[in-house]
Amino acid sequence: MNTEHLRILLAVAEYGSFSTAALRLDISQSAVSRAIAALEDELGISLLTRGRFGAYPTSIGERVLNHARDMLRSRDRIDYEVNLARGLQGGRVRIASFRSAATHLLPTYIAQFCQRFPAMDISLIEADPVAVEQALREGQADLGLVPLPRSDEFDTWEIARDEFVVLLPASLGPIPPRLTWEELSAHSFILYNYAECTSAVRDHWANWGQTLKVAYEVKEDSTIVSMVAQGLGAAILPRLAALPIPEQVQVRSLPIPLERVIGAAVLANVLHPPAVFAFVDLLRGAGMFARH
Repeated sequence: MNTEHLRILLAVAEYGSFSTAALRLDISQSAVSRAIAALEDELGISLLTRGRFGAYPTSIGERVLNHARDMLRSRDRIDYEVNLARGLQGGRVRIASFRSAATHLLPTYIAQFCQRFPAMDISLIEADPVAVEQALREGQADLGLVPLPRSDEFDTWEIARDEFVVLLPASLGPIPPRLTWEELSAHSFILYNYAECTSAVRDHWANWGQTLKVAYEVKEDSTIVSMVAQGLGAAILPRLAALPIPEQVQVRSLPIPLERVIGAAVLANVLHPPAVFAFVDLLRGAGMFARH
C-alpha cells in the first residue's frame, strides 16, 4: 500500500475537498483523484462519498482512516530512526560541563554512547556554568551540562537532581542523624567562592530566617572537603561535588532539604546535528534510549 496515497486520503478527509487537498499538498487535482482511485481499486471498496458539497469518508472509510493515521505515524518514526542513524555514522558531539557532573555523571553516558555509535567523536570541556553557557553561545560546544534554570536563550532538559549535604569533621564525635538549624548555627562554614551553589545555600539559609557563619571562601570543592576533614569548619555542598568523601568527614542532610537540578542545555533556535539530540535522549533515558 502506497503511504503517499494514504496521506492524500487523509488530506481529502480533513479538507472535505479534492481541490483544497490538492492545493494544500501542492499537487494537481488529477493526482489526488488518481491516488484515491488507486486506493479504492486496491481495497475493492469506496472510501469517500463525492457530492456537490464535497468529499466525505464512508463508514468503512472512517475506519480505514484510523488505521491510515497509525500507519503514517509508524512510517514517520521509521524515517526518523533511519535519518538519525545516518547522522550517527560519524561526526562529533562537543560537551561542556561543570566539574562534578563531568566527573560523576558523564563518563558512564559517554561510554554507553561510544559503544552504541563507535564512529562518533565525543569531546568534553570542564568549566563553570557561566563558562559552559559562553561555550554554547560561541559555538565551542554543542551541548552543556548546567544547573537549572537557565535563560530562555537555551533549550534545557532535566537529567538529574543533586542533594545539598552538610559535611562535618569526624573529630567532632557522634553527630545526630537529623540536624536542627540550632545545631547547624554552632558551626562556621567553608563555602565556595562566588559559585552558584553558594548563592543557593545563602538564599536557603535566609529563607528560613537563619544566619550563616562563614569561616572561609574557597574556589575548589576538593579543597573544601579536605579542610572539613582537617577540622577547619563545616561545609554545605551538592553531594556530587563532595565526592569522594573521606572517612574523616561525616555527612548529614539539611533540616529542610535543598537540591540542585542538573540539566542538559543547547542553544535555542539553532539547527543541531542528530547526534546532539541523541546524546540528550541518552541523558534523559528517552527516544532510542528509553528505559523500559
